[in-house]
Amino acid sequence: MTQRNGTAATARRFVLRTAAVLATTALAAGCGSTGSAPEGGGAAPAPSADPKAALLAAVPTEQDPRFRFSTQDGTDRFTGVVDPAAKGMELGMKQQNDDPKFTMDMTFRVIDKDLWMRVKLTGLPGLHDALKLPKNWMAMDREKLADSENAPAYEGTDPGNTAAIIRTAETVEDKGAGTYTGLADLADNEDVKSTFDGLDLAALGEAGRKVPFTAVVGPDGNLTAFTLDVPAAGKHKAMKLVTKYYDFGKAPELTPPAGAQKATASAYEMLAG
Repeated sequence: MTQRNGTAATARRFVLRTAAVLATTALAAGCGSTGSAPEGGGAAPAPSADPKAALLAAVPTEQDPRFRFSTQDGTDRFTGVVDPAAKGMELGMKQQNDDPKFTMDMTFRVIDKDLWMRVKLTGLPGLHDALKLPKNWMAMDREKLADSENAPAYEGTDPGNTAAIIRTAETVEDKGAGTYTGLADLADNEDVKSTFDGLDLAALGEAGRKVPFTAVVGPDGNLTAFTLDVPAAGKHKAMKLVTKYYDFGKAPELTPPAGAQKATASAYEMLAG
């Protein structure tokens, strides 16, 4: 089956922007201040005659069971669940804000075209009431979203867009024990560019055509980790971009949240940026 090229990059941008708006709104409200992925057991995969094809075959598809994922883009870490059978995705991030000081745990859940949001704020008493944000799940009406095109949506089973990156490599080496290496070409490829909106790919120049990556495939044949070692460029320091896929068949089934209420007007205002 042909894999979709969509990624969770758009949803991550949406979450980060919302978090920034929430922090600003919290300051204006004037409230008083006050895991790694399991490796799994079993024998390591045997070396493949075509390492690139073998690695691409390990990327999750619609036929795979639901699983968890995490992505680390510099200092921003996102976690979630993909449920192919439900055409569902859950995406969340936890962020600490210093001024005012509080912790925000924001989660979006998508099932087909339906969207829910939950925001948990801790460390600043009265913040939920001041922002008129309930603590439980809220059902979002996409037609009321100012930026509905960029709101979280189910975008296939490869939120890290690893398959598109792997395809850019001329060769992939099988290092044994389920480990693969290669050089990705991040330049002049729209599928890949959509994944790295936070990077200045133009500033990478020729270095952007040979970016080292390491991938690990578990004993069950599933891709479990994919790491890009991006060199320094422009204003960006050298960094590792890490995607992990794990808990295949063990992740929770995604269903409509029980007791979800209609989203408040303040929730839509916050998402409007």
